[in-house]
Amino acid sequence: MRLSIAIVNWNTNDLLESCIRSIEKYHPTAAYEIIVVDNASEDFDYQKFSGQFPQVKFMANEENAGYARANNQALEASAGDYVLLLNPDTEVTENALEHLLRFMESHEGAAAAGCRLVRPTGEVEQSVRSFPAPGPIAWEFLGLSRLFPKSRTFGAYRMTYFDYDTEARVDQPMGSCLILSRRAIDKVGLMDEQFPIFFNEVDWLYRAKQTGYEVYFTPDATVIHHGAASTKQAGRRKMARESHDSLLRFYAKHYKGHVFAPVYYFTVMCIWVSRLIRS
Repeated sequence: MRLSIAIVNWNTNDLLESCIRSIEKYHPTAAYEIIVVDNASEDFDYQKFSGQFPQVKFMANEENAGYARANNQALEASAGDYVLLLNPDTEVTENALEHLLRFMESHEGAAAAGCRLVRPTGEVEQSVRSFPAPGPIAWEFLGLSRLFPKSRTFGAYRMTYFDYDTEARVDQPMGSCLILSRRAIDKVGLMDEQFPIFFNEVDWLYRAKQTGYEVYFTPDATVIHHGAASTKQAGRRKMARESHDSLLRFYAKHYKGHVFAPVYYFTVMCIWVSRLIRS
């Protein structure tokens, strides 16, 4: 098996169907499989989907296990040399899967690669960020990134200056469409489930780069991204709170004791203030 495509679904039935149909329409030439893990969706009809897509492996959780745990279930069940983490609110375009496979095959040191994400309107999504190091995060929460969006210093976290027409080594492409190498998965491990919704792929990519792997962005594969189909159902304030909490966990795991203490605690304070304001 060359490619496993892992999709975690929660209350996005119609989008999931469109996503699977796009894969079937623009499937790679190599052997592939599709694994869908449903997180106790209210609108998920197992009989309907298994009848429509008998070749897809469906796994239905009795409760919402979170994005990280559900992805781990798919990773553990997958057999591909590469695993594509794909959100159900996406649709692949012609040759996108083929390009991603070829890219990974030609970059042996790559743990992962992201692609060009576009909105249904055709607008290119800003889907590449740096790791949330203290400096870039402080500039973000202090508003300096919005004042100086083209600055490579103040805009470093969201990388508002990034060229989406050029292949590049990057830190964290958006997890909406992220292809992983099986060799890297075996070495880096599964997703950390203390990040149930946000920052789980960021944590995995950070660990991969710490292990010596590279992470890339390639513009040669394009995927349509409808965006936030699941998270918006949970409510903006709740998701903002969970995002900030996950970032705080990320800091405690990766930066505490490894950066100058006053810088660490000042950045954590900025995150807490932002959490209070936005949630």
